[in-house]
Amino acid sequence: MADKNLLSDLTFLGGPSRLARYIGRPIHHFAAIEAAGGVLMLFATVAALVWANSPWQDSYDDFWHTHVGFRVGDYHFEHDLAHIVQDGLMAVFFFVVGLEIKRELVNGQLRDPRFAALPAIAALGGMVVPAAIYFAFNAGGGGQDGWGIPMATDIAFAVGVLSLFGDRIPSQMKVFLLTLAIVDDIGAILVIAIFYTSDLSGNWLLTAALLLAGILVSRRLNIWYLPFYLVIGVAFWLAVLESGVHATIAGVILGLLTPAKPLQSQDEARRWANWLPMQDVVHLDDVRRVGFHIRESQPVSLRIQETLHPIAGYIIIPLFALSAAGVELSGDVLSNAVTSPVTLGVAIGLVAGKTAGISLFSWIAHRLGWVTIPKSLAGFHMVGLAMVAGIGFTVSLFISRLAFGDSPIADESRIGILVGSLFAAVVGMGILSRTEPPLERADKD
Repeated sequence: MADKNLLSDLTFLGGPSRLARYIGRPIHHFAAIEAAGGVLMLFATVAALVWANSPWQDSYDDFWHTHVGFRVGDYHFEHDLAHIVQDGLMAVFFFVVGLEIKRELVNGQLRDPRFAALPAIAALGGMVVPAAIYFAFNAGGGGQDGWGIPMATDIAFAVGVLSLFGDRIPSQMKVFLLTLAIVDDIGAILVIAIFYTSDLSGNWLLTAALLLAGILVSRRLNIWYLPFYLVIGVAFWLAVLESGVHATIAGVILGLLTPAKPLQSQDEARRWANWLPMQDVVHLDDVRRVGFHIRESQPVSLRIQETLHPIAGYIIIPLFALSAAGVELSGDVLSNAVTSPVTLGVAIGLVAGKTAGISLFSWIAHRLGWVTIPKSLAGFHMVGLAMVAGIGFTVSLFISRLAFGDSPIADESRIGILVGSLFAAVVGMGILSRTEPPLERADKD
């Protein structure tokens, strides 16, 4: 009923119709749940596995290899659907990631080094140790390029797992995992940009640099027209795509450049809001003017993030999972995966590497006096969180595609991701469920 009160009776969702009551509002309530994106991604993963192992498995590959393109003058754009999801839609996802990183840098945990130090050091351990474990299995072999796969933590799944515990998990544990995952994303972005980029085009790089300069100059001139930035942002993405740098980096850069501070102060917005009822006749221009001042009292990055977050979580990520998780689980593939150093490196890296790296680096930093581990994160609480951080689904699958494409090794790596992430989720939840909840005052220590 609480959701109903948040919806206007003038809208469909707030109306009395049976369609709104039994379908519209339940869907609205589900979308508001923190773990909803992870649930949809899980369904998409299962659907991809079923499709790829059904009598219609050939249609799975045929569909995602369908080519789409267009020509403008001498420029010809042509990619298959899988690459459009990977290079196009995932750029939007990484744009949202960039917005989240920017928000944390300006207003969140990453703003204060004292609060950011512990999850940042833990994230470093959660990247270095899994990569080292993977490399130990695959050094000199055909799968050595996949060392970045077990480094990633899936924010949606990891935070979704914690949300299942409700109030049993203190807010400090959730903030720690969220900040760790954000720092982890920064590391993954750097890995993609530096190690999974090839065949650079100087002309397209110069074009991207000029467009980026145009964005910076426009910001300095206080140009605040979002459609202008949409056009120049798409052009920047296209230039980065053609330059050889992975196109998702364009999304991250644009997210980091988006203003995270409001143009208008809250007090000035209230003054304009109080001015409107004082008018004898309210004109459309008056509403627009007041609407602009109220709207600009909220940062552009926050408004864009609230718009794109559900699109990324409920559409883009499930589509990516549907395109990337379709592994043929035949007897030969599974038997090869059991002994494959790629599968073992990914699975052990995600489970043991993440758990050991996060816990060990946090403990060492605490012993050296660099950070203080609060009671709510001590002992098995840290181990459980570190295990949950081993859910490396989305970005791990993404790096797997960059490293191996559609080769047989890619299937082995994806099996490792699925097995490792599932094991990390189940065991992590088991550890946290059997761990005595910290006292409330521990959050303040």
